[in-house]
Amino acid sequence: MSKKIGIAADHAGYEMKEFLTGYLASKGFEVFDYGCSSEESCDYADYAHPLAEAIEAGEFERGIGICGSGEGMAITLNKHQSIRASLCWIPEIAHITRQHNDSNVLVLPARFIDNEMAIAILDQWLSTEFEAGGRHTRRLTKIAVR
Repeated sequence: MSKKIGIAADHAGYEMKEFLTGYLASKGFEVFDYGCSSEESCDYADYAHPLAEAIEAGEFERGIGICGSGEGMAITLNKHQSIRASLCWIPEIAHITRQHNDSNVLVLPARFIDNEMAIAILDQWLSTEFEAGGRHTRRLTKIAVR
C-alpha cells in the first residue's frame, strides 16, 4: 500500500480527523485533508465527494471518512462506483472488510468510538490485505451498476 491517504470529516468527526491525521503522519503517511476545518456545523457530503473523486482519479489508493454515526459519510462515499467504503466500529470488521471486500475507504463513527478504538480499527484496516481471487474477486465484479 502507498503511504499516501486521504481523509475527510464533518463537524462531528473533526476532532477525530485531526487526531488521526497526526497519528498517520507519525507513521510516515502523507495525509491529504479534504476537510472540514472546524467543529462548526457542516454537511458531510461536501467533504466525502472530493475524497472519493481523488481516489477515483488515482491520487491515492485509500481514504478515511468520519462523521457522527459514520452512516452519512458511508452512504455518500458509496455513491461513487469505484469506492467501497466500510463503516467499522471494531477492528474485526475492519479486518473482514479489507480481506473480503477490498474496502478502499474506512468510515468511522466519531460519536460512538474513542480515539484509542479508532487507532485499533485503523491499524487493522491498514495492515489487512485483500484476499484476491476466487469468490471475493468474483463478488467485487458484481458491485458496479454501470
